[in-house]
Amino acid sequence: RSVAEQHSVQLALNILNDRKYNALRDALYQCESEKTRFRRLLINAVMATDLIDQELKNLRNTRWSKAFREVADDEENTNKQQAMNRKATIVIEHIIQASDVAHCMQHWHVFCKWNEKLFVEMYGAYREGRADRDPSVGWYEGEICFFDNYVIPLAKKLEECGVFGVSSDEYLSYALANRREWKIKGERITEDMIRRTKAAATGEEQD
Repeated sequence: RSVAEQHSVQLALNILNDRKYNALRDALYQCESEKTRFRRLLINAVMATDLIDQELKNLRNTRWSKAFREVADDEENTNKQQAMNRKATIVIEHIIQASDVAHCMQHWHVFCKWNEKLFVEMYGAYREGRADRDPSVGWYEGEICFFDNYVIPLAKKLEECGVFGVSSDEYLSYALANRREWKIKGERITEDMIRRTKAAATGEEQD
């Protein structure tokens, strides 16, 4: 489960432990407890990019609710630093998630550009046998579902915590606007995108 993400974490930690990064490690953590916290933070941040695992998604939602609920319980009041660390960790996770789908929360032309690049990459993987599913099937509907169930809820959380300051509401505004625009224009855009991608693939085969 989350094989790619786990591999990324292990690879990063192996590289970090190289002697030439001694100074960097000293800057990141000074003691065993700080090292443990850094490792946990890194793992949580990378695992946050797994969009498929429903259990991980539910766990993140639970942690968000616990970190940002209005009334803290007695245990949290007695350890404000722990509560602050929990909140910082979950915010970092959501920033990483936002960076993973940032094109969905930017101008319409940016969204369309990177949406097509993603489709081309996924279609290439399908043609080469590295993926089981043809992305051209249900792409238009899938994007609407992705906005409704992932992008917009994520943008609302970013606005709620105010992590981007006065610009926090812009991400939600762009996500909602792109969803509306895609609902209207997405079918035609998808048809054109599929035609261009398949034509390019056919040309490569002929070459």
